[in-house]
Amino acid sequence: MAIHPTAVISPDAKIGQNVEIGPYAVIEDNTVIGDGAFIDAHAKICRYTTIGKNARVYLGALVGEEPQDHRMKPGIKSYTEIGDNCIIREYVTIHRSPTENGLTKVGEGTLLMAFCHVGHDAQIGNFVTCANHTTIAGHVIIEDRAVLSAYIMIHQFVRIGELAMVSPGTKIRQDIPPYSLISDQGYVCGSNVVGLRRANLSQDERLAIKKVFKLFFFRGLNTINATKEFEQCDYQTRETKKIVDFIHKTERGILPPDPELVALGSKIHFEE
Repeated sequence: MAIHPTAVISPDAKIGQNVEIGPYAVIEDNTVIGDGAFIDAHAKICRYTTIGKNARVYLGALVGEEPQDHRMKPGIKSYTEIGDNCIIREYVTIHRSPTENGLTKVGEGTLLMAFCHVGHDAQIGNFVTCANHTTIAGHVIIEDRAVLSAYIMIHQFVRIGELAMVSPGTKIRQDIPPYSLISDQGYVCGSNVVGLRRANLSQDERLAIKKVFKLFFFRGLNTINATKEFEQCDYQTRETKKIVDFIHKTERGILPPDPELVALGSKIHFEE
């Protein structure tokens, strides 16, 4: 264990084995720092926060601070959980909930690059990547292995599905289906081909996903008619059923398809 003498650590904090804490870091009451974690200089781990094993929190990051929310009152006990092997880069801010026993959670192996913001009650899955300056509003849900490029702005209560890929600078106001590729104009452009290959999905599985995106987004069908056709199709897999279920459960609506691709209609062809 290497703790710099200028670090300020509450006697109520639980510090694991082989933890490194840098100069002027602050570890508040009721915190847990897992084995092998690294807390860099000037980082602050706020009360009711758990940092997982082998997580790395870099210079100036603020983890578990009170939220930017008028509902926050003194004495509210809410929580922040950071999973094992997470990487939280410079000046990231992560806020806890304004409601009693609320939870903001970042899953295992997730990477939050410099200057990202994670709002209160957000739920970020495992192995998610958020590039620099991406801002995640309150109550956002991001499923496992999604990739968010830099300077993305995400509206509160939005859901982003598993293995989705979002282009830089996108403003996200509605839900993003699993396995989708989103343009910087906020349009669904098809499936995340590269991500699906890296996730070791077979060619048949990728082709089934491609067909579902074509059915629901690029043939001019409404959700009811697309669903009826899907129920009769021969490409019902775990992944395609997840896409359709995700679409049915939306409360904010789903991002629209790229209008240029819609104009192509039945002639559209996505890479497999």
